[in-house]
Amino acid sequence: MKEMTLENLTLVCNGIYEGPEEKKGEKGTGVAIDSRKIKKGYIFIAIKGERVDGHTFIEQVFEKGALCVICEERPAKVEGPIILVNCTLQALKDIGEFYRKNLDIKVVGITGSVGKTSTKEMIASVLKEKYRVKKTEGNLNNEIGLPLTVFSLEEEDEVAVLEMGISNFGEMHRLSKIAKPDICVLTNIGYSHLRDLKSQDGILSAKSEIFDFWNPEGAVFLNGDDSKLASLKNIKGIRPTFYGFERKNDIWADCIEDLGLKGTACTIYIEGDQIDVRIPLAGRHMVYNALAAAGVGRYLGLSLKEIKEGIESVPGMEGRSHLIEREKYTIIDDCYNANPVSMKAAIDLLLLAQGRKVAILGDMKDLGEKSDQFHKELGKYGALKEIDVIVSIGEEAKHIYKGIKEGGKKTQAFYFYDQAPFLEKAEEILKEGDTILVKASHSMNFNNIIETLSK
Repeated sequence: MKEMTLENLTLVCNGIYEGPEEKKGEKGTGVAIDSRKIKKGYIFIAIKGERVDGHTFIEQVFEKGALCVICEERPAKVEGPIILVNCTLQALKDIGEFYRKNLDIKVVGITGSVGKTSTKEMIASVLKEKYRVKKTEGNLNNEIGLPLTVFSLEEEDEVAVLEMGISNFGEMHRLSKIAKPDICVLTNIGYSHLRDLKSQDGILSAKSEIFDFWNPEGAVFLNGDDSKLASLKNIKGIRPTFYGFERKNDIWADCIEDLGLKGTACTIYIEGDQIDVRIPLAGRHMVYNALAAAGVGRYLGLSLKEIKEGIESVPGMEGRSHLIEREKYTIIDDCYNANPVSMKAAIDLLLLAQGRKVAILGDMKDLGEKSDQFHKELGKYGALKEIDVIVSIGEEAKHIYKGIKEGGKKTQAFYFYDQAPFLEKAEEILKEGDTILVKASHSMNFNNIIETLSK
């Protein structure tokens, strides 16, 4: 890892090195906070978590060949070099920032209330047609996950596509300091994390911290159909590039054709050219992701042919509108996360299915004082769209059930406080041939429902 000597890391962390002098010039071959991922030559950062304290694994990681441990407390039995710091979490971020600075790589930073992950996947799929690309894996998009993603970058990598997620003010500032994005993509400003960010203007302000360490010689791509983002006309003296369905945008789409659960076809217009594409992921909202990917791809020198091939080869994503076809049911696995905008988009996606349509919906977290209202509106929306069956599960989901009852009479509604009683009655409620949407905030663990129904 470039410049990652123990001497440099001690300086970066403002730490105290304890160990053989001859070791100070050695470079770490990787960085981990999980003792199970330690390999020979790795740096282990002992993070104190809510349930697990990394300091308890120091002896174990040295036995596995760790080069050095960064810790807050001197271990009773020292098996190798250590760097003592005041806060290992801050050390993780400081080292991530240091490593990023020493890489000759283009960084695409992606944030927004909805669609960060699917946009990341689309952009990465396009850019891989020309470059060696690394992207954020799983949910490694916060102040712990982002530096770990940065550590996975190698000198041979040419572009990093990094997802950046926050829940409060100041977090994006710190993420931007680590990532130092050359290209920023903002998908939309919705209602996620209203409890802490208070309003959509608060969300816009918090997300806009991504520009604090953005390279002003780079580019910014914004969803121009989003009224909040459309108001950002000047970013550090640079005009953003806007994308969307409306022709006022710099990059736009028309001839949009729903292909059911098999995807969406459209024509993309960019810089006087046009591309006909078939997006293999269902839902009109995926067109926005394709537009952002087309813009980033064109900016980084891809041909129209490469952009088209990248969009058309984007893989499906577990937990995000992922289609699971079984003998008994067709399941739309969208249980990674949920908010009012993405919930309604998922219901619209379900409407594309043939046969009976069933939505299993759970709590949307972090919506603040308006949580009851948002859940109730969702229930009304599903009923007005005449979804055949809606199952509401969770403490907040009782308001979805109330909204269904007010929204229409054609939707059959069920409510359960938690998953267990629903799963006991699932065979009575569901019918062979159903298309079933499963969606809730990640903490609701609806992947258990997916696993049960997929058997």
